[in-house]
Amino acid sequence: MNILIIGGGGFLGQKLARRLIARGELRGRQIAGLTLADIAAPAPLDAPFDIACTACDITDRAAMDALLAPGFDAVFLLAAVVSSHAEAEFEDGMNVNLHGVLNVLESLRLQGRAPVLVFTSSLAVFGGEVPDPIRDWTIPNPQTSYGTQKAIGELLVNDYSRRGFVDGRTLRLPTISVRPGRPNRAASSFMSSIIREPLNGEEAVCPVDPEFPHYYLSPRLCVENLIRGAEIEAADLGQSRTMTMPGRTLTIRQMIEAMTAVAGPEPAKLIRFEDDPAIRDIVSGWRFDYDPAKALALGLEADASFEENVRYYLEDDRPT
Repeated sequence: MNILIIGGGGFLGQKLARRLIARGELRGRQIAGLTLADIAAPAPLDAPFDIACTACDITDRAAMDALLAPGFDAVFLLAAVVSSHAEAEFEDGMNVNLHGVLNVLESLRLQGRAPVLVFTSSLAVFGGEVPDPIRDWTIPNPQTSYGTQKAIGELLVNDYSRRGFVDGRTLRLPTISVRPGRPNRAASSFMSSIIREPLNGEEAVCPVDPEFPHYYLSPRLCVENLIRGAEIEAADLGQSRTMTMPGRTLTIRQMIEAMTAVAGPEPAKLIRFEDDPAIRDIVSGWRFDYDPAKALALGLEADASFEENVRYYLEDDRPT
């Protein structure tokens, strides 16, 4: 089994790589090789099998053809320009989130190998005037450029799978919290920073109201779900290769209360609330009431509580 992670330098790609190395197998087959590709070459990892780390620009079709030429049994397509970045820089979002995804799909189509393809989408494909709860068959109605680009990617993966060019499956990610590292340009970045920074003894700013609700999943469970998504048999996916990953809906206040239950009262004192109209305008179009019935039926899971998300960060990612 040879595996490629496109976006392998990001925090999720790195966690996925480490988990695959620890497992040593995927879809019942031993892993023989793992390639991590990103705009800058990811840092090398130790593994009991061949591992390669390479720089590759998803917007460069020739570069994608060269990257995919060796042939892979499974491809995880994680690379993306995130929400606020895609909204502020329209061309960047289109180049990566639409044309880049098409480059990958076209390269795989012309190879004729039909590998398993796991594509990460977003809840940003939903919005506007649709009834709650949002189900797997709810029609996407994105209210941002990022959501629109991801919705197009979902349709492409579905059609390329229908035609037998890839064995695709698309997983719409909840907000992944608590993310390690520093804030990025995702509009949802503060949903990690208001927990991560206080746990690290640093101040954090929350740009929305304490009662703002959203749909969350920990990085640890996200990685497990990506792997489980790759292992689902094509026949079990049905006519739609797209599903929403399980998560839990919480308000900002409930997140902070969960952090306090795990780490005591001091971290919460480092959070201050300051309204940010730019962030508010983006996140106010997001939805938070989801019914991930398909993913649950296929074995994907949500965290038992947000306290678990906090504990996972303390165990896996807090700087020592």
